[in-house]
Amino acid sequence: MARAFLFVLDSFGIGGAAEAERYGDAGADTFGHIFQACADGRADREGLRNGPLTVPNMMSLGLGRAAQTATGLRTGIDASPIASAFHGAAQEVSSGKDTPSGHWEIACLPVRFDWGYFPDTVPAFPAELTEAIIREGKLPGILGNCHAPGTEIIERLGEEHIRTGKPICYTSVDSVLQIAAHETHFGLARLYELCLTVRRLVDPLKIGRVIARPFVGETKAAFQRTHNRRDYAVPPPEPTLLDRLTGRGSKVIAVGKIGDIFAHRGISDVRKAGGNMAMFDKALGAMDDAGDGDLVFANFVDFDSEFGHRRDVAGYAGALEAFDRRLPEALSRIGPGDLLILTADHGNDPTWRGTDHTRERVPVIGTGPGLKGGDIGLRPTFADIGETVAEHLGLAAGHHGTSFLATIGGHA
Repeated sequence: MARAFLFVLDSFGIGGAAEAERYGDAGADTFGHIFQACADGRADREGLRNGPLTVPNMMSLGLGRAAQTATGLRTGIDASPIASAFHGAAQEVSSGKDTPSGHWEIACLPVRFDWGYFPDTVPAFPAELTEAIIREGKLPGILGNCHAPGTEIIERLGEEHIRTGKPICYTSVDSVLQIAAHETHFGLARLYELCLTVRRLVDPLKIGRVIARPFVGETKAAFQRTHNRRDYAVPPPEPTLLDRLTGRGSKVIAVGKIGDIFAHRGISDVRKAGGNMAMFDKALGAMDDAGDGDLVFANFVDFDSEFGHRRDVAGYAGALEAFDRRLPEALSRIGPGDLLILTADHGNDPTWRGTDHTRERVPVIGTGPGLKGGDIGLRPTFADIGETVAEHLGLAAGHHGTSFLATIGGHA
């Protein structure tokens, strides 16, 4: 039986991107800087974690070697991988450093076009767009209309939102329009409906995602985003690995926000939960349910949304350690013919300036029973990951990317 399990640690970059300077990210290294901060005692937090970063299971899959491949540096981040483990890094060829670009490229569809972006000005949105949102959304107006971190702008404008009924609309350096609204005062269903309207309005601007950001609480000190986030992405312009699999009758079980990222195209089953650990439970259940030829595609978003964007080094380190402690549960579910790959979609260095994603290479590590493992080197595109999954599951080669299955001793 051949099954594939693809786990994306959202934003867990490992530095070294050749063109990072063009994005203002020269030197960014999510893993490396977290590792160093922990070693220096700068990521200790009472009740959460302390001391050096402890991720022995990912290290046994070659994470340290992957980091060396990405950066070209021997930094002391190393451990001997198990015999069946493979390790390397991948360079993104897509034009952005955002979630859709990274995931689409992993699924064998590099983004060769430029997304639309909103300028870092106040207001950030074109007047005609703002007017259309208010008119078609039947709103008394909008708040924000600027670049802002999500938690900060909710804290700043949340009470005014409750008082006036105006949703908080904001953006970032990514191709995104985010709408924050109170789950009860504004209404969750109403927020989702508004996002669908805005999705249609921003299509001509090539905006990648409209994101619903619901929150609860009655005062500035008590506001908290909930796990009812929903992403409304533009559909991929060509078939992805997911379309190829479902088209031939295989199941693609999407865990977390994977379904949203692909506009629910090529998806057989969606499983969501709040938080990385609950998401891990969903991923384990999906592994149990997957059959021959099926793919479990999981995203663990907390690394990015809760810790990377908030520049929370200790929180990110603690989340990595928590994930690593659960990894043996996934490894125990891998049977003969199975393939497990861990990777990321971009970086989000919590030691970096600002609050945005960082352009980095990503780890490509994994294992499977009977594989000879080894070094897969620096892959020129994330699409090599998807093409490896495709070959493993018996699909014909696609148009983007090159499988490394033969290198690690696998066969379709």
